[in-house]
Amino acid sequence: MGLLDGKVALVTGGSRGIGRAIALRLGQEGADVAVCARNVEAAGEVASEIEGLGRKCLVRACDVADAEQAGALIAATIEELGQLDILVNNAGVTRDNLLMRMKEEDWDEVLAINLKGAFNCARAAVRPMLKARGGRIVNITSVVGLQGNAGQVNYAASKAGLIGLTKSLARELASRGITANAVAPGLVPETGMTGELAAEVQQQMLSAVPLGRAGTPEDVAHAVAFLASEQAAYITGQVLAVDGGMVM
Repeated sequence: MGLLDGKVALVTGGSRGIGRAIALRLGQEGADVAVCARNVEAAGEVASEIEGLGRKCLVRACDVADAEQAGALIAATIEELGQLDILVNNAGVTRDNLLMRMKEEDWDEVLAINLKGAFNCARAAVRPMLKARGGRIVNITSVVGLQGNAGQVNYAASKAGLIGLTKSLARELASRGITANAVAPGLVPETGMTGELAAEVQQQMLSAVPLGRAGTPEDVAHAVAFLASEQAAYITGQVLAVDGGMVM
């Protein structure tokens, strides 16, 4: 028996890195999974692995910053897989630069995908979850949203906003049995926080991690699977830092 037997999950940005690890982990726990990504070919490879576990998998291309596309994604998930129990908002981008050099379009794009995208998907998913009187929303934020990071004012603002969105959703939806939580990865080389940083900068950040190692996408995926399960039914509005103690 898996933690998520009989459940249906949707993972945005699920073709690589943390999103891929989450989609696979949820499949390993028994969920059927819809994977949304811009790179449909890579998402198809994830789907093949999930189907190899004996689970169903739906792949869709979607720009989550577009409300109409996000709504269609939720509708397709329910139509193809029968229901929607778990939404994981993982889609995100970085456009790093110092504030004085940052282009307005780089600010707009990061906020649109990282924050508005989560809003669009959550808004579309909440209605069927309310009808079912249950559900799990897990938003992938970042320790950058908790402490900031030079050269990432747009990314940090989007991830801090995601924390506020999570806590507000938790308060709005608790009476209907729907939980909303966030997972904040720390130094994970395959995340927007560190993916494009120079090696010496990453090493400097690693020195601030008490556990002495970088995290892996699987570390994050384990936390998401727990929050998506019935074992976390009494947990809502929380930010779980998966960071080796970096921001304790």
